[in-house]
Amino acid sequence: MADKKLHPSVQQFKMFVKENPNLIKEVRNGDVTWQELYEEWYLLGEDDARWDSYREGSHKSKEEKKADETKTSGDWMSKVMNAVKNMDQDQLQGQIGNISQAIAAIQGVLGQFQGNQPPSNSPKNEAPQHPFSFRKD
Repeated sequence: MADKKLHPSVQQFKMFVKENPNLIKEVRNGDVTWQELYEEWYLLGEDDARWDSYREGSHKSKEEKKADETKTSGDWMSKVMNAVKNMDQDQLQGQIGNISQAIAAIQGVLGQFQGNQPPSNSPKNEAPQHPFSFRKD
């Protein structure tokens, strides 16, 4: 086997899995994938309540695990809602405008590439470019 250097976070995840062998059982049962576990571990950290059901000596039923996941999801939603409440509305509006301009630029580039294609033999129903008229007040 080649001597590969793994990313430090992957090495930490491997250590976390070794400390919590119940994770291996879940993957082998097909309940979850390694990718899903790694992403959750990376985002939540190893001290999150999500991992309590996998710790050594913890043998919870699937219903109990599902209830724990629902609780974690609820906590996550409350964190997201608090983050939305604390956002600066002017800053958010500016970011939305920037994203809109970026999407318009991408659409323009794609339109140029599509414009270079030879027309097909089938007739096309040409739709107007902008079906809705938007005006600034």
